Amino acid sequence: MKKIILFLLICTTIYATKITDVSNIVGVRDNQIIGYSLVVGLKKTGDGTTSKFTLQSIANMLKSMNIDMNSIDIKSKNVAAVVVTANLKSFTRQGDKFNVTVSSIGDAKSLEGGTLLMTPLKGVDGKIYALAQGAVSIGGRNSRGDSETHPTVGVVFEGGFVEREINIDLYNQEYITLSLKESNFKNSVAVQKAINSFYSTQVAVAMDPRTIKLKRPQNKSMIEFLAEVQEIDIEYKPKSKIIINERTGTIIAGIGIELKPIIITHGDITIKIKEQSSPAQPDGAVVIDESLVIGLNENELYTKKGTTTVANLVRSLQKLGATPKDIISILGAMKSAGSISADLEVI
Repeated sequence: MKKIILFLLICTTIYATKITDVSNIVGVRDNQIIGYSLVVGLKKTGDGTTSKFTLQSIANMLKSMNIDMNSIDIKSKNVAAVVVTANLKSFTRQGDKFNVTVSSIGDAKSLEGGTLLMTPLKGVDGKIYALAQGAVSIGGRNSRGDSETHPTVGVVFEGGFVEREINIDLYNQEYITLSLKESNFKNSVAVQKAINSFYSTQVAVAMDPRTIKLKRPQNKSMIEFLAEVQEIDIEYKPKSKIIINERTGTIIAGIGIELKPIIITHGDITIKIKEQSSPAQPDGAVVIDESLVIGLNENELYTKKGTTTVANLVRSLQKLGATPKDIISILGAMKSAGSISADLEVI
């Protein structure tokens, strides 16, 4: 027996938020750094003899300590070759500590109990910005005694030390640029108007849907100016998005994502979205709430005007016994047909 679903449309919502939540300052960002090194002290869980680069790295390390040994003579299984990665935060200073991630690149079984040897961490320009060293942690254990994280990936907590600073001169700048996290003409103009209204003068100009150029007022430093700008409230319309996790069946969607009129059939489920001022209540119908009525005889579902959203659709499909796989397929088909205008992201 087919299940017919009738829905209506609602409007999206505009939210009040601070400029700092929706924009970034151009030039102020994290920088990725990377290095290659060895993890030692493993309990026969390191790289085997097939990882030639590990044996060569051990030989090179020993040679730097005035111990000359051929790599073919090394049989240790207590060492693993690793790549070390980290994000260097903006405005970090020499001596600041940060976490680094250690990942095996050989055939090591586990990095548990190992110690990362001193590792130079370089930026994309090839310069050394930090050093890393310390004990590798791969997480706790579950009730069976197994590691809760991937055994060949670990973290050295506060094992990185900043050696070279990335200078960002904000204080002496007269102009600065904001970049919106999402491209939107309306939001770009909203930021411009909010800033100019706050200072009662033309200090902000929207250059495009993401870029707003700011001029520092004469009586303020750039630091004071940005501190004030980031706290200004604006009316912000977030970009609608539906996120689906196919593996777990989890669906995340804003409550105001509209559905346009459409008829779609999936298996024994037929969805018909159209306008109606109030939910129909045929004989034998059961009222779930003031906006949702299910007609038991015909397996029909009716909704009140103003309740047709993705959230309402998912809720209704669940009440009719649709599986997560069915719901995901229906949303994907509706997106392809143009009934859903929001972005659909599958993870």
